[in-house]
Amino acid sequence: MSSYYITTPIYYVNARPHLGHAYTTFVADALKRFHLLAGEEARMLTGTDEHGDKIVKAAAAAGQSPQEFVDGISGEFQALWPRLGIEHDQFIRTTDPAHKASVQALLQRIYDKGDIYFGEYGGHYCFGCERFYTEKELENGLCPQHQTKPEYISEKNYFFKMSRYQGWLKRHILDHPDFIRPERYRNEVLAMLDGGVLEDLCISRPKTRLTWGIELPFDRDYVCYVWFDALANYISALGWPDGEGDPGGLYARFWPGEHLVAKDILKPHGVFWPTILKAADLPVYGHLNVHGYWLVRDTKMSKSLGNVVDPLKAAEYFGLDAFRYFLLREMHFGSDASFSDESVTTRINADLANDLGNLFSRVLSMNGKYFDGKIPPLGNPEEDDDVLAELTGSAALNYVQLFRQVRFSQALEALWEPIRAMNKYVDAQAPWSLFKEGNTERLSTVMRTLLEAMYKVARLLWPVMPGASAAMQEQLGRPLRAEAFRPDALDDLLQCRVHLRSGVEIARASNLFPRLETPAAPARPGKAKPHKEVKAAPAQAESAQAADVADAKAPIEFADFQKLDLRVGTILKAERHPHADRLLRLDVDLGEDKPRQIVSGIAAFFEPESLAGKQVVVVANLPPRTLRGLESQGMILSAEWADGLALLTAPAPNGARVN
Repeated sequence: MSSYYITTPIYYVNARPHLGHAYTTFVADALKRFHLLAGEEARMLTGTDEHGDKIVKAAAAAGQSPQEFVDGISGEFQALWPRLGIEHDQFIRTTDPAHKASVQALLQRIYDKGDIYFGEYGGHYCFGCERFYTEKELENGLCPQHQTKPEYISEKNYFFKMSRYQGWLKRHILDHPDFIRPERYRNEVLAMLDGGVLEDLCISRPKTRLTWGIELPFDRDYVCYVWFDALANYISALGWPDGEGDPGGLYARFWPGEHLVAKDILKPHGVFWPTILKAADLPVYGHLNVHGYWLVRDTKMSKSLGNVVDPLKAAEYFGLDAFRYFLLREMHFGSDASFSDESVTTRINADLANDLGNLFSRVLSMNGKYFDGKIPPLGNPEEDDDVLAELTGSAALNYVQLFRQVRFSQALEALWEPIRAMNKYVDAQAPWSLFKEGNTERLSTVMRTLLEAMYKVARLLWPVMPGASAAMQEQLGRPLRAEAFRPDALDDLLQCRVHLRSGVEIARASNLFPRLETPAAPARPGKAKPHKEVKAAPAQAESAQAADVADAKAPIEFADFQKLDLRVGTILKAERHPHADRLLRLDVDLGEDKPRQIVSGIAAFFEPESLAGKQVVVVANLPPRTLRGLESQGMILSAEWADGLALLTAPAPNGARVN
């Protein structure tokens, strides 16, 4: 069995967990799950980085010792990940005794090789980055990360002969095009190497300045530079060096692995770490996967701005799986992405509620009605069925290939092609008509074709939405079990068309992705309250009352009112009228054999994707009327006032009459 090892950076404990930490860890969890689904032995590492100047300063500000301080913040990280459904295999801390011993062994090995020397150095030291900068690296004399003026420090220290490995590193990157990905970051590291001679790396701090760190094994008057200490965690967590000669140990089974980092720590991982490994005669990691920043309304998160996103609050409000989906779908890996409550709501409603959720709701409901909730036989597929099956298979293959390349957004977009196609297939095949006509054989094939394609999609979504994926597979009568993780299971899923068994009882309903009616602000501190959904005709105080007087109608007889057939329905689908900007075309379920097509002049007030799943009240006994080439079979009721319009709704089953 092949193995896979993915690591997050170990998070620095000078601040509490935020959205950026959560995104990186969600991605690592998804990659681990993906490789498990591919039948590999997969392992995930995360943890906390706990040494250095910044920790000492933060602890002093908090009135604590460094150890007390790091214990508290590290504990917050450890407690958060299980609550976010993240299943890491190990949580490492750089204050762990085993890690300290491993770092000292790595230092000693490189020292014995002659690649560490003692010298005097003067440089521009940024306490925020905890590193020296050259004149060339500064921007207008300031640290490029913190935009503060570094302090010039001159002192005797130990240095790693990193410059010795500049040529090797450049050749390695050129010979392995996907060593650093996406390509833009590979090019950035190459530009660093081409920009001048790679300097040697200062890897110590004198105890006269800093005592909170790991002692150098060859000089107890110095502690190790925090980055050398931190980078070594990726192999210390696997038991190196003790496990180096054990073929059954973690190190032999999982190294070399691959790393996942944000772009601000590209240089330590893309330059420092591979040269350290090369100097120690250890295999270099397979991939360095680099992602961009999460911005809040296009602004970098900042405590002073009050826009730091609490990932736990966001997951609790939006739903854990939906939140995970948004993060992986919204960010094009490698680029920055913007987070807002509105963008999460829009994405969840459009992709999960309207597309995937609506598909499961419609198909399972119809199968319950037409086949008593049991999986029907496939029958003889026709051309339309083959087209859908082939599209699903092709999309599944694209999804797998793109996921392996850490192109998560594109992978999910590929998988949504058959989801949208299945919704169109339902409309085109009209199972309600086949049922009404008594064409059971064709109806059986249509429903089975849908269920098989839905199962393939549901299983592939497990790395991204593990809870929802497991629930969907359960609803389709084939729960997620150990057999799904066999080495040949993914190939079987991709290559085979039939995975379900005829006659198995499945769910008759599904409501995994409820719509979010209005954006709220659950993820950030503050007192903002969510808007309320309009449930009935709103009375907008004076303006509405004035409109009532101005537009008052002549009295009618009760018998005239009784002629109206008002019914509750649910909008299944909404799209723009092809020939009229002010009109929307709606499919509305009134509890009849098939949905009604209604054309409504509400395009100025609603985006089509916001309407699917919304309950409305319909005048159901109006004669059909053609509006710009489309027949409208009823009218939805709304309340209009000076500033807007709201649809009337009622919490009742589809088809219920309004009296």
